[in-house]
Amino acid sequence: MILFHPMDFLIFIAFGVALWAQFRVKGTFNKWTEVSVNSGITGYEAARRMLDHNGLHDVAIERVRGRLTDHYDPIHRVVRLSEPVYDYSSISAVSVACHEVGHAIQHKFAYPMLVLRHRMFPLVSFASGLAPIMLIAGFLMSLSGLILAGIIFFSAAVAFQLVTLPVEFNASSRARELMVSEGFISNEEERGVAKVLNAAALTYVAAALISLLELIKFVMIFAGQNDD
Repeated sequence: MILFHPMDFLIFIAFGVALWAQFRVKGTFNKWTEVSVNSGITGYEAARRMLDHNGLHDVAIERVRGRLTDHYDPIHRVVRLSEPVYDYSSISAVSVACHEVGHAIQHKFAYPMLVLRHRMFPLVSFASGLAPIMLIAGFLMSLSGLILAGIIFFSAAVAFQLVTLPVEFNASSRARELMVSEGFISNEEERGVAKVLNAAALTYVAAALISLLELIKFVMIFAGQNDD
């Protein structure tokens, strides 16, 4: 079993970028939480108006505990907003609220990458749990078939993360367009919105990069063992 591989250095760097991205998204969110939008609209109000504008009157909005725990639940068709987003009229609150509504709009219009992501989820949930076990066991026992199966399963998880990227970017794009057109923010406030949404997107990019590099590493080790 190979304990260290040259790819580990790149993975280590990517992991550092991921940690930095997490700190950045928290810092950016906290910074723009202190800046109120000129419209005075709260995260809940922005989300409700944006949903109604798109004919999504039946999509509920719920308050959830925590910070940066906001998400859209496609099964129950609910937008869940954390307390700092639901109740406040800051640039961070409105940005995050509208981003989550962006996912609800994607759901309504069957945005292809979102549909693909939903269809992949059951397989990925199963594969991501087995992949590490297969890879570790395969390398320990030098079983190339088991290693290959682990790589295939791990590939599914990587593909899922890559598909997630356009889903997140598209949701942010939809949010920014509607926030301006609906008057939630002014043109001058777009800079703050962009910083909040871009910081959040960076965390997904970093996570996908780490997984992709790990996959390349496993493939290279597997190919090297077969050459031997």
